[in-house]
Amino acid sequence: MAVNPVADLEAVRPAKETALTIGVFDGVHVGHTHLISQVRATAKQQGLASAVVSFRNHPRTVLNPEVQFPYLCPLDERLALLGRTGADYVVPLTFTKELSQYTARQFAELLVQRLRMRHLLVGPDFALGKGREGTVPVLQQLGKELGYTVSTATAFLHKGVIVSSTGVRKALADGDVQQAAELLGRTYTITGTVVEGERRGRTIGFPTANNKSDLEMAIPGDGVYSTIAIVSGKRLGAATNIGVRPTFGHNARTFETFIMDFSGDLYGKQITIEFVARIRPEMKFPSVETLVAQMKKDIEKSRELVAAKL
Repeated sequence: MAVNPVADLEAVRPAKETALTIGVFDGVHVGHTHLISQVRATAKQQGLASAVVSFRNHPRTVLNPEVQFPYLCPLDERLALLGRTGADYVVPLTFTKELSQYTARQFAELLVQRLRMRHLLVGPDFALGKGREGTVPVLQQLGKELGYTVSTATAFLHKGVIVSSTGVRKALADGDVQQAAELLGRTYTITGTVVEGERRGRTIGFPTANNKSDLEMAIPGDGVYSTIAIVSGKRLGAATNIGVRPTFGHNARTFETFIMDFSGDLYGKQITIEFVARIRPEMKFPSVETLVAQMKKDIEKSRELVAAKL
């Protein structure tokens, strides 16, 4: 059954006219919070309510469904993070094939009619509507007819570079989880269900939890990471290996976590892995014994790194 894009917006009935921004806001990074703070300031200045319209799904998943798209956080977490920005309204909107065919005018009319938009604040490269026809100048011209104004937000720079979700994904792919944390404003986390693996870790004294993300999430690059495992609300020191386990000749990529000072059956349970730092790249060892010796060092290093965060 097709999703009616209007239905999403009908659930929200702003008490007064709004200043709003619109996007995916995947990850809700420091650039996003900077943008939303400008929306709130504009709304206050003009006596409006502030609103954030967030696409539930990335438009790319509809326009190019064959391309795999890794998210930085699940929808419920994203909406919670957006709610903490202090915006008066956080409005989830499903991006559909029908919505992708809306012209810039139709889209603008939708925001005016359903969300009482009087001001739209966007980034400098923003565009909406079919074929991205709704550039800032086009939206400004439409605003003269439909009764709203448009302004462009100032960019948020980190070390001289504009912060973006793409930049966060690149940092993660490079294994630089500390850089990703700086861009996000918090440590990167992945929540998933523990699935049964080959139990190889048990045979060498390091039982691991094989984490299968419940969503197509951005997985950090191959390597060994200092992590925190959140199990039933408890934060526990951990070490996580992501990669193909070359010492054992395996090719399938896995995401395994050894949880310190823990014993118990986690199969089928949800756990959250919080990435603190990358300890080293994944390596092939000449023997299982040398691998075990290195794993002991990795775990002690991780214990040191997470001590202040538990």
